[in-house]
Amino acid sequence: MKFFSFWAVAVAVCLFGVWVVDGFLEMNEEEIFYTEANASYYIESKAYNPNNALLVGLTLIKSAAAKGAVCLDGTLPGYHWHRGYGSGANSWLIQLEGGGWCNSVRACVYRKTTRRGSSNYMEKQLAFTGILSNKAVENPDFFNWNRVKLRYCDGASFTGDSEHKAAQLQFRGQRIWLAAMEDLMSKGMRYANQALLSGCSAGGLASILHCDEFRNFFPRKTRVKCLSDAGLFLDAVDVSGGRTLRNLYGGVVGLQGVQNNLPRICINHLDPTSCFFPQNVIGNVKTPLFILNAAYDSWQIQSSLAPPTADPAGYWSNCRKDHSKCSASQIQFLQGFRNQMLNAIKGFSRSRQNGLFINSCFAHCQSERQDTWFADNSPVLGNKPIALAVGDWYFDRSGEKAIDCPYPCDSSCHNLVFR
Repeated sequence: MKFFSFWAVAVAVCLFGVWVVDGFLEMNEEEIFYTEANASYYIESKAYNPNNALLVGLTLIKSAAAKGAVCLDGTLPGYHWHRGYGSGANSWLIQLEGGGWCNSVRACVYRKTTRRGSSNYMEKQLAFTGILSNKAVENPDFFNWNRVKLRYCDGASFTGDSEHKAAQLQFRGQRIWLAAMEDLMSKGMRYANQALLSGCSAGGLASILHCDEFRNFFPRKTRVKCLSDAGLFLDAVDVSGGRTLRNLYGGVVGLQGVQNNLPRICINHLDPTSCFFPQNVIGNVKTPLFILNAAYDSWQIQSSLAPPTADPAGYWSNCRKDHSKCSASQIQFLQGFRNQMLNAIKGFSRSRQNGLFINSCFAHCQSERQDTWFADNSPVLGNKPIALAVGDWYFDRSGEKAIDCPYPCDSSCHNLVFR
C-alpha cells in the first residue's frame, strides 16, 4: 500500500480550537502542521483532496423544516451519503461531524454565518477519507458500507431544543438528529443488518450521548455499536486553576435547552452541565461503545487546559502549539491530564463489550484522517493500527482495550503542531 502523507483538511478543519470568540471555539485551517521524524507538511487549503479521495455531495433534508429541525439560522440540515454495495449494501455507518460549540447568543449569532450554523455555507462536496473511504486498502472493514456524514449546524452536539427569537436563533440539534435518522431510515437504513454510529470531536461527544437512542432505532437482531473519536472531553482544571470547559459547557447547556435530552440516569443524580461531560455518561451506556482518544488531545490542550484566557502571561503559548517546546513542569501537568483520562475510563473498561484505543499522542480526530486511520505508517498499539482495532472490536474478532504507555514512549504518533 502506498499512501500520501498529507491528510484531508476538508475532513479535519474546525476540529482544533486556536482561539475563542466569546465561547465559540474556532481555528484557522491554514495554521495546522503535521510533523513526524523532522518532516513538516503545511496544509495550505481546506480544499486540498489527498490521494484523489471520493467526493460526496450534500443532500439537504427536505422533510426537516416541517419538524422544526433546522440549523441555527433556520436553514435545512444536511448530510453526505455514499451508498453501500456488495456485502455492505445493508450495512450503515453514520459519522457525526464535529466543530466545537456555541455557549452565548453572541457566539451563536456568529456561528450562524458559518458552515457550523447554516447549510448556506456548507461545502457542497466533502472528501470521504479514513473511516469514510470507499477503498478497501484504506478502510478494510467499512469501505463498501453505506457511509453518511451528518453535518453539524446546531452548536450543542445534536442535543439542544430551544430558540432565541430576538436573535433569530434556532437551537434544534436534537430535532436535526431525529429528522436525519428518520430520513435515512426511509432510504434503506431500516433494513440494516449492522450499523455503527461514529463521530469526531463534538460529534464524538454526540455519538456517546445518542448511542442508546441509535440502538433503539433497530431490531434487536441488528448488530449496533458506537464509536467516539476524540469525544472524551474531561471536566479538568485548567492551568490557572479554573474550569474553562465547564464554564463553556454550562453556557451551551443553559442556552440551548440541552437538559431534557441528556441521559435520565445521569440527570437524576448530577447537574445538567456534568451530564454533558462524557466521563459521567459512558459508564451507563448500554450499547457497545468504543472510545478512541489521544491521551494528550490537541484540542483539549489548546482550548480547555491552556487557552489564552487561562494563560494571560503566555507561559503556555509555545507548549500548547508544539509539545516539543513544553518544559518539564508542563509535561508533568499534561501527564496529570492523561492520568485523569485513564481514571475516567476505569469503570467503562471493565465491560467486555466496550473497546478502547488510548494512544499517547498529541492529536485529535484520528478516524477521519487517512494517515492516522489506516496507512503504511499509521499510529499503532500492539502493532495494530486504529482501523484494525476498531474493526476487530466491531466484528467481535478480538477484544480491544489498548492503552499506551506515557509520552514520549510512542514513536508511531502523528503529532500535530500549530503555527
